[in-house]
Amino acid sequence: MRGVYTVRFIFILSIACMVIGSWMVINQTEDFPLTEDFPLTQEMNFDTEDADETDIGERIVVNDKSKKISKYSKNLLLGGTGLFTILMASSVFFEVIRVLVFMALIVPMVAGKKSNRDDLLTRGRILGYLEANSGIHFSALRDALALANGVSAYHLNILEINGSIISWRDGNLRRYAVSSLTRDELRKIRNPIAGTRLAILEVLANSGVMGISGSDLRKKLEISRQLLSYHMNELRTSNLVKKISISQRSRWIISDDGIESLSNSIEVSRIQAST
Repeated sequence: MRGVYTVRFIFILSIACMVIGSWMVINQTEDFPLTEDFPLTQEMNFDTEDADETDIGERIVVNDKSKKISKYSKNLLLGGTGLFTILMASSVFFEVIRVLVFMALIVPMVAGKKSNRDDLLTRGRILGYLEANSGIHFSALRDALALANGVSAYHLNILEINGSIISWRDGNLRRYAVSSLTRDELRKIRNPIAGTRLAILEVLANSGVMGISGSDLRKKLEISRQLLSYHMNELRTSNLVKKISISQRSRWIISDDGIESLSNSIEVSRIQAST
């Protein structure tokens, strides 16, 4: 996962900047102490009778060098702290970043521990839950199985490397499913029906084998004829609805694929609402 290497690079870069910046500050204090003899400003008394021109020149050189070191060390500290803060803050608000942080930083530490029977049982639990809840996202899976963030990320990473599961990004979420799904099953899970089309399928499912006319469907949903026509054409192209004739009147019914898609979409909405 390229994102994992990116997170590791940003983390190492931020720590390195903070360490180097701190080291420069410490060495600056030792080499150029803030005393009256070596002020950090150039406000020195050049009218003193005892002042030596060479000594004054040396003071200016030291002062300029001290200012440059102070500037570099400050930039390094601010840059490193900023990168680290952005990375951690992003992991709090975005699940995708949070998963990448766990994969990049926590998993390597957990992986150092010897695998045992408990690990196999945990992975078995995860696989069983994913088989029953394909498309579930990281936080929902973690909460459902009562696992820690690092433990969840570690076992999911192992299962994905072994080819037992697959994952994909969905907005700010990362979703998981078993790798044994067919292409059509995966397509339906990755593209759940939502909004107006979900409402259409729900109405058709409740209408039974007799179906419902387009005008009645439009009245129930309170949408325009043009909008209904657009969504019905899209659903029909996807083989989620069918048109039948009863008593010389055209009526719409939901197909078997539509029932399955409706069930998957409702489950995805339920899982999202519970997290």
